[in-house]
Amino acid sequence: TSNKRTLRTLFRAAALPPSVISETSPSQKKLLTYHRGKEQQEMINQLLIDRALEVYYITMDETDKDETAPPVTELPSTVRKCFFIKSYYLFLKKCVQSNPVVPIQQQWLRSILAMVPQSLMEGRDGELLTEDLLMEIVKDYEKSMQRCVLRRALIKPDIEELDKLEEEAPLPLLPLGLDFSSTWHNSYIKTKKQIMSTLHILHPTMKTLLDFGYTAFFNFLVVDFSSSRLKGPVDCKSFKTDASLSCSKAEDEIMSTWHQRVIGLFSQSEALDGVKLDQLESFYNCVAVLMSNQLKELLQRATEVFVKLFDPEDRSRLPLFKMDLTFDENRMEFYPSLQDLEEAILFVVDCIGQTLQNVQMIRAWLTGGTATLDAELPAHTVQWAKSTLKKSIRDNLEGPKEHFKGYVESYGWLVDGTAEERINRFVAEQPSFDEYT
Repeated sequence: TSNKRTLRTLFRAAALPPSVISETSPSQKKLLTYHRGKEQQEMINQLLIDRALEVYYITMDETDKDETAPPVTELPSTVRKCFFIKSYYLFLKKCVQSNPVVPIQQQWLRSILAMVPQSLMEGRDGELLTEDLLMEIVKDYEKSMQRCVLRRALIKPDIEELDKLEEEAPLPLLPLGLDFSSTWHNSYIKTKKQIMSTLHILHPTMKTLLDFGYTAFFNFLVVDFSSSRLKGPVDCKSFKTDASLSCSKAEDEIMSTWHQRVIGLFSQSEALDGVKLDQLESFYNCVAVLMSNQLKELLQRATEVFVKLFDPEDRSRLPLFKMDLTFDENRMEFYPSLQDLEEAILFVVDCIGQTLQNVQMIRAWLTGGTATLDAELPAHTVQWAKSTLKKSIRDNLEGPKEHFKGYVESYGWLVDGTAEERINRFVAEQPSFDEYT
């Protein structure tokens, strides 16, 4: 019948796909375009790298070329790529480094020079050292600026060969492990109060004591022989006497002015304002140390001024000494001897060191004690002064020694018995009249 179902009617015959696809779907077109574009981009990049390598190698300096290396185009692609990156980085680095940097401000240089002690910048040597210092500062500044600009402008490629070429030290890093977040004001106030209560040098009385010392000592010399040359030659005995009298007068003057003012200061009750009873001993110890330092500075300055009179480079104030060339008991010699002259000059250093050695402490004066201040010159100061003077004396006595040597060589045979012996021998030979004549 017509409505009878069979296998043919239930399953239709399958249609086979055509052997050739004439059209592609949109997805397929998009995928093919992506792959083709990627391949073309890789090819273009490789061509750009090769062309850039050729151009760069042509424009390189002759000193940078490696004649033994193979042509760039014959290198593997990965090697060519690394070579291109390294060469291009070095080229850009040279361009950045060739650009001028902002010059250092003159105000900065002046601020740096202000921190250098004035004594180091005096004289010809000081000027040369100052110029070298400024040149070194400017050079370091420009080098640091170039490195900073380079690291900001370029990112260094991760290539091992570049690490061998660049041996620059890394830039300094910020300190690690330091915590600046905590407040400091509270601890500062606490420490300030503690210092004010225990550090007696900040007491107003100490400031007054410092003012007394500065007023009395800033232009005072225990011994002053700066005008000795103008007075003419002096003998060693008078030189030693003048030094002793000068030290004695200076000590009397200091004790009658400075020391009396200090005693008057501490005789007032206001001098101990704010000092607790359990701090009196430490307070007076601070006073003693301050006074000792002032006296030591006074004696040390007097010693240095005296030694400077014998400076071999400046003989304008060199003292003149009276020396006699004597003849006694068939001997010619200086009077006083050169050793006595040296002893007289070194005597002044000892005389300065013995001055102001019996100044009574304020605490001892108030309580009736006998303790004295430590005003002794430091041993290294005395040693320096004497060694410097000995060398200067030895150098300045070269002239008198040569003068004495000339007398001995010329006339010594007349007084040492040589002439008398020759005369006696001549007479003993009983010469003829012609020989006599």
